[in-house]
Amino acid sequence: MSTPPIYVEPEEQERRFSWFSFNSTREERIFLVLAVFIGIFSGLAVVCFRLAIDWSRIALLGPLPEAHSLRLIIAPVVVGLVVAILVIHIFPLVRGSGVNQTKAALYIYNGYIPLKTAIGKFITAALSIGAGHSLGPEDPSLQIGATLASALGRRLHLSRERLRLLAPVGAAAGLAAAFNAPISAVLFVIEEVIGRWSAGILGSVVLSAISSVVVVRWFLGSEPLFRIPSLALNRPAELVAYGLLGIVGGLAAVMFSRSIGFLRPRLRALPRWTQYFQPACAGLLIGLMGYFGAPQIMGAGYEYMDQAMHDQFTWQMLAALAVLKIIATTASFVTGTPGGMFAPALFTGAMIGGAIGGAERHFYPHLVTGSTATYALVGMGVLFAGFLRAPMTSVFMVLEVSGNYSIIVPVIVANTLAYFISRALQPLPIFDLLTRQDGLV
Repeated sequence: MSTPPIYVEPEEQERRFSWFSFNSTREERIFLVLAVFIGIFSGLAVVCFRLAIDWSRIALLGPLPEAHSLRLIIAPVVVGLVVAILVIHIFPLVRGSGVNQTKAALYIYNGYIPLKTAIGKFITAALSIGAGHSLGPEDPSLQIGATLASALGRRLHLSRERLRLLAPVGAAAGLAAAFNAPISAVLFVIEEVIGRWSAGILGSVVLSAISSVVVVRWFLGSEPLFRIPSLALNRPAELVAYGLLGIVGGLAAVMFSRSIGFLRPRLRALPRWTQYFQPACAGLLIGLMGYFGAPQIMGAGYEYMDQAMHDQFTWQMLAALAVLKIIATTASFVTGTPGGMFAPALFTGAMIGGAIGGAERHFYPHLVTGSTATYALVGMGVLFAGFLRAPMTSVFMVLEVSGNYSIIVPVIVANTLAYFISRALQPLPIFDLLTRQDGLV
């Protein structure tokens, strides 16, 4: 026997619709306000994180790390042992960068990230980066922001759907605070974490990113990451040189991705006891590189990117630093040391760009009229587009960092070439590769 349909008066239908619309609108407004608070908390956390990295770096490596100092070998080895113990026994979810774990929280675990993850990421990544392991603070900051957002959502007893949407909001806040670039952070979260444009979440992501950057600039100042000299594209024929940069950068990105994809599962398949020593072995390798003349590859290396933009290295030295950085970052990352790949990708790209610009200016002075800074900046975007496979973010990141739109054509040309070369030779993006290796898909 079928149930007869329930008749509802038109006035009752209108009342119910108005009530639903009111509550839906009210919930949206509350969610936007919550995004601002997430940005503030994430910004404060990233300020503390950056200070912790600086303090640990000064304490472990000294104010100005120099070659032939035994501290460059001892610090990363000892910290590697300590971090391995912490990761294996206390914080097992903090291995690697944190981007693919945040994506897993969004799509698999309904936005749930234990608060313990943020605490563990903060401690282990600050120690690792401060001791000279070749990793960066941006990816951990992204995961810390997402974790704080998840914890706040659970504390407020939000619905499962709303809790799931908080992960990218916190991720954008953490990344924007670490990189001091809200537009790039928003685009990266949309490109890589969310995977698609969503008007419903865009407003909250933007608000959280801006709020976190305001907090960071309030405490640490509004100085940009780099001192950008004057930039310009003087001759259209110079686009050939930037095209070559895009090709070399794309090939370097493929080498970078394949080395990580090849070594990471093989090291994880070794007996469990070896995991206690793998980060220390990576630290030994990196420490030896620094001891014998390349301390620039230790840590994030932002100050050396700045020096590369101001012609303080020869093009041969820049090329050597790019190769050594790929080796050092691969060693750190595949051994499970907590830390990110944003800074190493930017460092490698800056060195490749500076090396190509310097070499072309030396051998073909009639072709190259731009400064090393222009090539270094474009190189950052090239590696970002090819290695991290975020083409839109790579373009806006260079423009946001430089504040100069006159180089947009070289950036688009080089980044596009790098992206398509990397995609053709390595179809699976690095974060998707890591997600598959972790068994999350």
